[in-house]
Amino acid sequence: MKPPILAIIMSTVISGTIMVLISSHWLTIWIGFEMNMLAIIPILMKKFNPRAMEASTKYFLTQATASMLLMLGVIINLLLTGQWTVLNKPNPIASNMMTVALAMKLGLSPFHFWVPEVTQGVPTSSGMILLTWQKIAPLSILYQITPSMNPNLLVAMAIMSVLVGGWGGLNQTQLRKILAYSSIAHMGWMIAVTTYNPTLMLLNLTIYITMTLGTFMLFMLSASTTTLSLSHTWNKLPLTASLILMTMLSLGGLPPLSGFIPKWMIIHELTKNDMATVATFMAMTALLNLYFYMRLTYATALTMFPSTNIMKMKWQFESTKNTTLLPPLIVISTMLLPLTPMMLTLF
Repeated sequence: MKPPILAIIMSTVISGTIMVLISSHWLTIWIGFEMNMLAIIPILMKKFNPRAMEASTKYFLTQATASMLLMLGVIINLLLTGQWTVLNKPNPIASNMMTVALAMKLGLSPFHFWVPEVTQGVPTSSGMILLTWQKIAPLSILYQITPSMNPNLLVAMAIMSVLVGGWGGLNQTQLRKILAYSSIAHMGWMIAVTTYNPTLMLLNLTIYITMTLGTFMLFMLSASTTTLSLSHTWNKLPLTASLILMTMLSLGGLPPLSGFIPKWMIIHELTKNDMATVATFMAMTALLNLYFYMRLTYATALTMFPSTNIMKMKWQFESTKNTTLLPPLIVISTMLLPLTPMMLTLF
């Protein structure tokens, strides 16, 4: 794709999301979602092949259905209350329809089927945008309509998402699919706490985005798309291999790393609100996620290449990719735990 065209498309994606974030009128929010959806499709089809085309079509159909449901909820709310504003408490039926529409946009279970397929079909850089930037707009609307949402519906979707996210990634060897299932599980954690402490959801989203961006950038740097190609990293880029190990364990939520903060706070918040059973179940299900991250870590850092690389000629070219953002992302996604008290006062 030519740089000027890519710049125009990316600016449309960004302005669509910003429009959703700053609007208080349902029609402008819907227009923002549509702008964002129509502009992201050329980015998904950046490398034009049948696989990318199929993934983009699946994405378009799912998002169009979600937009239609959202508009239906907005119109029902308009007929019953006469209000277009977001801050007006919507009717329960309209609220449930909006929640389902936003769950489809986010890829929450049971509307998660498109996420692994689309992420696997598109290039790694497009998958990175899909699993990070595209989550911001729907979550911002969920944050705004939190008081009127049905908590039972949210908790049910959260439990299913965490379960699907852990279970689905177990047998995968494709890295993009693993990160897609990881995304479903993280969305489940965010939705679980939305009713009780919406600000915690924003903290979780911020940490999730930094961890996922860091992981995707490391995969792009080592040109890895499968567990097998990832296991070759140790021979050529030992530092990258050890950094992948750190970010993977952080995504799994192991204590000394940043990924532990949101899980710790969410479990604490759920327990405070008499949801200890849900918190225990989610913590146990997180072990499934941790297992497949550990499997990747084992493949990356703990298995040696059959023979050391002693050839005079390099068997893999040096990477020319720009890694300016990688150091800060890795620091944020692994070393934030000492700042937890400050985050507790802020959130």
